[in-house]
Amino acid sequence: VVRASLDAGIKTQTVPGLSEILSGKVRVSELRNIEIQDLLRREPITTDFARVSTLLTDHTVLVTGAGGSIGSVLSRQIAQLGPSRLILLGHGENPIFEILHELRPMFPDLNIVPVIADTRDRRRIFDVFEQHRPFTVFHAAAHKHVPLMEDHPAHAVSNNLFGTKSIADAALAVGAERFVMISSDKAVNPSSVMGATKRLAELAVLGLQEQFPTTSFGAVRFGNVLGSAGSVI
Repeated sequence: VVRASLDAGIKTQTVPGLSEILSGKVRVSELRNIEIQDLLRREPITTDFARVSTLLTDHTVLVTGAGGSIGSVLSRQIAQLGPSRLILLGHGENPIFEILHELRPMFPDLNIVPVIADTRDRRRIFDVFEQHRPFTVFHAAAHKHVPLMEDHPAHAVSNNLFGTKSIADAALAVGAERFVMISSDKAVNPSSVMGATKRLAELAVLGLQEQFPTTSFGAVRFGNVLGSAGSVI
């Protein structure tokens, strides 16, 4: 409906849902512009920054895939919570350049360190972690385009599985407090190469948690993140 309206040059707005009207929260006359969140059919999830701040404020935080769609959002939110140092690690120089030059003017007092590195290069990754010794690690770097990974399974395995293992092993080696892997809902009963590699990476991370409880290892599964690279929308 929105696309047809745009093509016809017609402004489109939405009325409140029936449940909202019946509950008395809004009136039927309250029109507003359509937003991407309307596709969720639920309230957007908000982060409890007070709880998260204990892992970030005044600590060194490292984000892999920091120039990507999810990694860059993480980096923006982390920067707001006052880490002592924010390490932006990524394989592509342009995305890291862009997020670096977005954040530096916004947070001039924050020590932001860009690092160009491939997560599969274990020696390089271990050197970076030894140099910066992060307290918290968010691992968002991954190949995530499902059809492309069907055609390039070896790259999916090497990046999503072995790259994750390198980052997790390096976090363990320097005694990081917490490691969070950004996984995917496609890891649930995976039917694709990408989903299978994400599930294997989850198992590798959770295996480290069982073996080495000194560092808290975990994974969080994202669905389609609205507006992110590789998302349906």
